[in-house]
Amino acid sequence: MLTRPQLEKYADVLVWGLTTSRAEPYKPGDVILVQYELAAIKLAEAVYAKLLARGLNPVPRLALTPAMESAFYGVADEAQLVFQAPGQVELNENLHGAMHLLAPDSLTHLSGVDPKRIATAALARKPLRDILVGREERGEFGWTLCLYPTAELAAKAGMTKKEYAAQVIAACFLKDADPVARWSKLYEDAREIKAWLGSIKAEYLHVESANVDLKVTPGAKRRWLGLSGHNIPSFEIFTSPDWRGTTGRYYADQLSYRSGNLVGGVRLTFANGQVTEIAAEQGEQFVRKQLAMDPGASRLGEFSLTDRRFSRIDKFMANTLYDENFGGANGNCHVAVGSSYSDTYDGDPASLDAAAKADLGFNDSALHWDLVNTEPKRVRAHLADGRDVTIYEDGQFAY
Repeated sequence: MLTRPQLEKYADVLVWGLTTSRAEPYKPGDVILVQYELAAIKLAEAVYAKLLARGLNPVPRLALTPAMESAFYGVADEAQLVFQAPGQVELNENLHGAMHLLAPDSLTHLSGVDPKRIATAALARKPLRDILVGREERGEFGWTLCLYPTAELAAKAGMTKKEYAAQVIAACFLKDADPVARWSKLYEDAREIKAWLGSIKAEYLHVESANVDLKVTPGAKRRWLGLSGHNIPSFEIFTSPDWRGTTGRYYADQLSYRSGNLVGGVRLTFANGQVTEIAAEQGEQFVRKQLAMDPGASRLGEFSLTDRRFSRIDKFMANTLYDENFGGANGNCHVAVGSSYSDTYDGDPASLDAAAKADLGFNDSALHWDLVNTEPKRVRAHLADGRDVTIYEDGQFAY
């Protein structure tokens, strides 16, 4: 779906994302995981060659196909669900970076699987993820993520393959003569907005739209992140709040595919940081099971805003990477239930142990699920002196 020149540009952007995602530069000999789905093989080949040219050691790994995933969750016994391959811990302990190239050939093949089985496998893998989180906190690991267009994605998004690919090309600036230069400019623009947000010491943020009336407590020692190279594309600016201060109503009007299930119209009510009421126009039972995965699954792990001036994404893409960066006419706000990002700590994240993270209100969970609202909205920061400052309105930051 992409031309050879576009594939090369895409690979250049991904290498930029990988290098930007880590504070310390990569050194010759560093180990980079390249995990890809089968439809993205041509992009994986382009990335592999560019990493070799930089003196890095790429480790290619094909993700499970839909048939393999269906067999795993349909056939595996309890021991097999939690099995971890020998050497996986050692690999994660020695990775310096990772690229994940998403290219799903099916979005619904797990729709008939009991969510508890998926949760069991996810919980078993959490220690592996924790290794990488720790390495990232110490500045030893960086990562980036992207999407390659497929016929399945296009069909589920209600587009032709050509229309879907056009959204990817536009979102990643692959028609630009130098898309890396465009991303570098956006990176600088976002840095100014993040600094401005960080200067506003809010007791809480108040989000209001037709169906949202939510108060979020940023918490102590927080910073805003985004446009860091981690996701391609990424236009969001986000923080991980103190989950204990979340109160009010949230509504996700954007559809969401997760573990083979299509979910829509999710309504959550928070009290004292915890989800107390759950409703959904589609997939409600699945939502309930996801939020019961572990104690942290029904708490807030992320609060995010996307500026419509940055993002060219204006259609539902049936993929969270794109849908959480929706621009359109109103930009978007999204929250994630589940795990926090400890690198939003305004200090050295590596200095925080589990107890310190808990004291600061960082949430811990095997779940991280982004739920997106694209309604016209206003977000105000309530200050300690009683004043309210509008930070976001009409789909863009007030900076």
